[in-house]
Amino acid sequence: MARTHVAITVHTRRVALVALTLFVWAGVGTPARAEHRARLSEDLADHLTAGSQSIDVMVHGDEATVNTLASRYNVVVKRRLKSGAVLHVNAGQLDALSRDADVDHLSGDIRIQPSDVTTQSIGADQLWDGGLGDLPALTGDGIAIAVIDSGIDAKHNALKNRVRYSYDFTGGNGIDKYGHGTHVAATIAGEMGRTSYTREYRGVAPEASLINLRVLDDNGVGTVSGVVEAIDWAVEHRAQYKIRVLNLSLGAPVLQPYRDDPLCEAVERAVQAGLVVVAAAGNFGRTADGRTILGGTTSPGNSPHAITVGALDTHGTARRSDDTVATYSSLGPTRFDLVLKPDLVAPGSRIVSAEASGSYLSANLPDHHVIGSGPNAYMRLSGTSMATGVVSGSVALLLEEKPELKPASIKAVLQLTSSFLPDAGVIRGGSGSLNALAAAEFVASSDSLDSVVNIGGESVRANGVLFVDATDQQQLLSDHSIAWGQIDTIVWGQIDTIVWGQIATIVWGQTDTTLWGQDHTVWGQNATIVWGQNDTVVWGEDFLD
Repeated sequence: MARTHVAITVHTRRVALVALTLFVWAGVGTPARAEHRARLSEDLADHLTAGSQSIDVMVHGDEATVNTLASRYNVVVKRRLKSGAVLHVNAGQLDALSRDADVDHLSGDIRIQPSDVTTQSIGADQLWDGGLGDLPALTGDGIAIAVIDSGIDAKHNALKNRVRYSYDFTGGNGIDKYGHGTHVAATIAGEMGRTSYTREYRGVAPEASLINLRVLDDNGVGTVSGVVEAIDWAVEHRAQYKIRVLNLSLGAPVLQPYRDDPLCEAVERAVQAGLVVVAAAGNFGRTADGRTILGGTTSPGNSPHAITVGALDTHGTARRSDDTVATYSSLGPTRFDLVLKPDLVAPGSRIVSAEASGSYLSANLPDHHVIGSGPNAYMRLSGTSMATGVVSGSVALLLEEKPELKPASIKAVLQLTSSFLPDAGVIRGGSGSLNALAAAEFVASSDSLDSVVNIGGESVRANGVLFVDATDQQQLLSDHSIAWGQIDTIVWGQIDTIVWGQIATIVWGQTDTTLWGQDHTVWGQNATIVWGQNDTVVWGEDFLD
């Protein structure tokens, strides 16, 4: 299938910073010969041009290579990683490193922070009790999810029996003093509330185990290297703790192609090791004055190996017919690589989940408190972070049902069984809204797309939409006995190839409202793209209501 190139007009904007709550990523580089520099992330390139203060740089290589570089340029090794190290350098040392033939690419160790539904709206509640055809009861039992975030309040009654192990990469004790990780963790696997007034609150996979990997400090800030270290730790200890899923409800502006992005590289290593990585798309769907932002997907959500999740607004009902993509949810395609993202959307607006006692969010957002106190407190938050937790819990249910499912198969199942949102288009809504019930039915019914499920009193059918990475083709064909004819035409292509099913055929072009949605034309003047060297966009304290 021939690919049509769409002309893109980039409108560069300087975005005002608010307190960080996501990852910022630095880029990487090519082998440096005498006449060439290593590939640099945009922040490092800017720093080199400014020639100012010292900076932390991530370099790839084994221990011997790192030691040689540190000695050669008299730089301090701040942190060692399995894939390399973090070096503290001044502008002169950075320049020398970038010219070194042993250095392929360099990335800044930027600051990170988190991005901020019911289970009925995705059909998860129908899976807990079984009784749906031949499906067993699914609760996530036997599956562990590593929550890489600000920590988990293991004293909260929704989580006290769910946290199996904690490791703190910030030097602390794993306690969540920020509050974000606790909310996400309970969205994934929180047990039913212990009081009569909190019994309605429960995570998607209430019997799954949680591995608490803290990378964000008391203010919700961390470093890229800390997240990379946590991902590599999860890979190394996956068998010991039965880790099958990584939840990354955090991200950073995309400053380089995903192949050079250290966070995306870590995600790829995890997926190759058999872990399913679920990442937030980001909360950059539009500007403060209401203009649409195209290409606002953050890292590591830009990785084709991650399941990237946008946020859905259910408007407080279990019905699917009134669902819309949240206006804050980031759109694709991704910067540099033009990968179609998000992969799908899930409930993310006004999610009620565990409130970490004494945390920053609890103290500073009193109006978000919903009910209860102490270990029984619950609060409301919105964002792609929450939606990511909903998907991670759903993945745990599928892995309990069929443990041999591989990451590419999990992504395919979730996309094929989602509900397409024609008003949103692919770059806003991905393949559609998550349907955990239909996904479990699909896995149980020999990969048939014919089943119809009932959610919120409405009949819902799988849509048959799938984005295919050509590298996943063989695995999908070997893992599934899908009658591909049900999806009409399958096009195996590059990472950003669209595969469509029974609903429609995609035609690349500037008038294609199916692809881009009905709210604006493709790359027109009404849309804003936040791509440019001055765009140091990060998550802020504008917590969504």
